[in-house]
Amino acid sequence: MSAPPRNVSPELPAARLYAIADLDMLGPSLPVAVETMAAAGVGWIQLRAKGMTGRDLAELAAVCRARLVAFPDTHLWLDDRVDVAAVVPGIAGVHVGDRDLPPEAARRVLGPGMWIGQSTHDRAAVERAAVDPAVDVIAVGPVFPTTSKANPDPVVGLDLVRWARSVTDKPLVAIGGIDATRLASVLAAGADLAVVLSAVCRGNVGENCRRLLAAMEDGS
Repeated sequence: MSAPPRNVSPELPAARLYAIADLDMLGPSLPVAVETMAAAGVGWIQLRAKGMTGRDLAELAAVCRARLVAFPDTHLWLDDRVDVAAVVPGIAGVHVGDRDLPPEAARRVLGPGMWIGQSTHDRAAVERAAVDPAVDVIAVGPVFPTTSKANPDPVVGLDLVRWARSVTDKPLVAIGGIDATRLASVLAAGADLAVVLSAVCRGNVGENCRRLLAAMEDGS
């Protein structure tokens, strides 16, 4: 799986599910969980390892990439760490937030061969991301209350997802408190993909993926 071409909108995966593999929840089993997600049919997987050193994260990302060799349609993203993404072959994209490198600076580091996702929490941020040529994917959230962050941003609800869809044609992903019972409403509001973290990482990852993907099909 090579890095995706640039200057075109990211190709969205067939399954409209974007899974975050969180080290705090998965621990040493994270690489196996990433492979399990891919085997279940998840096309976008984000590696999130808050507080890990650059060296250790690069090693972990390389191990995860090796696990995905058999799944060429699955793309691996990194959370926050533009520096690590720049040196690990085959990383598809980096997701940056308010406290990370601005997308324009991230693009200078990453070059033209990698996707950049940007977090947004209000209309002004959505508007900035919509016109920023360095941003490929816009994330809106938290849509629902979430327990996966110690200090989450205020809940934005489905209204911001609907509004964001009305002002941009860029791929739009919704994040925050999404589980099998909420997938249909998120996609109906206009999100291209629903981002899941706790709903996929807590418990049996394979069973979680199958349940989420089945719920997505039932609600489509």
